[in-house]
Amino acid sequence: MSVDSEAAAAAAAPGKAKAYTDLARPFTLLPPALGVISGAASAWGAGHSKPVVTLALLWPVLCGALMAAALNAANNAVNQIYDLDIDRVNKPKRPLPAGTLSLREAWMFTLVTCALSWGLAWLASPDDRRECFWIVVFTTFLCWAYSAPPLWTKRRGFLANITIAIPRGVLLKVAGWSTVKTIVGVEPWYIGSIFGLFLLGAASTKDFADIEGDRAGGCTTLPIQYGVKAAAWIIAPFFVLPFFLIPIGVWQGLLTGNATLLMVLGPALIVYGVYTVYLLVRRPDELATTENHPSWTHMYRMMMVAQIGFALAYVF
Repeated sequence: MSVDSEAAAAAAAPGKAKAYTDLARPFTLLPPALGVISGAASAWGAGHSKPVVTLALLWPVLCGALMAAALNAANNAVNQIYDLDIDRVNKPKRPLPAGTLSLREAWMFTLVTCALSWGLAWLASPDDRRECFWIVVFTTFLCWAYSAPPLWTKRRGFLANITIAIPRGVLLKVAGWSTVKTIVGVEPWYIGSIFGLFLLGAASTKDFADIEGDRAGGCTTLPIQYGVKAAAWIIAPFFVLPFFLIPIGVWQGLLTGNATLLMVLGPALIVYGVYTVYLLVRRPDELATTENHPSWTHMYRMMMVAQIGFALAYVF
């Protein structure tokens, strides 16, 4: 290799690294990792029996958190591969439409991060139960179904919301639980259902700003199907109603964490949800003209508050 070629390669390396980082969308990797940790903390404190914290206890949790981040990076990449035409309209600065990464490089990144997540899931299974591994296998299928043909649920209205809510809401919490205790029982699935129902509606908040590209790409998202105003009202209840399940779960004995903290968390999230709904419906047309509408930001914050809140309620 000539001196000029070596210099060009050295100059290109940082740019390529940034392109891969942008493909992974790192700001989206923390919530799933936190979801696993929160699920693990909930399992640790469930039933008021708290095992001694040892390296053997923490190792599967760490593997599970890294698994969730790696799988989300793989999902982000495969979604951008199949959304290339849409992103040329909605997000032209992303690595694929901008040409900073080729499709082959994006596929290699997807395969490596997916394989990494499966390997970590295998290690995130205490007592050789492998529950986390099989959850990740099924989650991978749902991520593929959302982003790629032949199912391509992203293009099929409310099916898109379902194939987001199940893996990123229900199964994420259950996977976290599985890194500490078996998932056989009602409690992990009840907690997961709260998050799943929230995401069933909240997952649409980003669709409003992507209407132009989604319509050109053949995606029938809720704002395209029903219009911006009606879609905002359709998803509004999902920001509030799921969190009523927290006090109900305490009263029915389905949630065995700190009852006082859970009874604070539930109403707090309900109030936060009402405020987010207000932002959604007060001027719905702004949803379609603002790339990062405040309601989308608050959706992420609500998820983080709920994850941390559940962890605290089961730790203390």
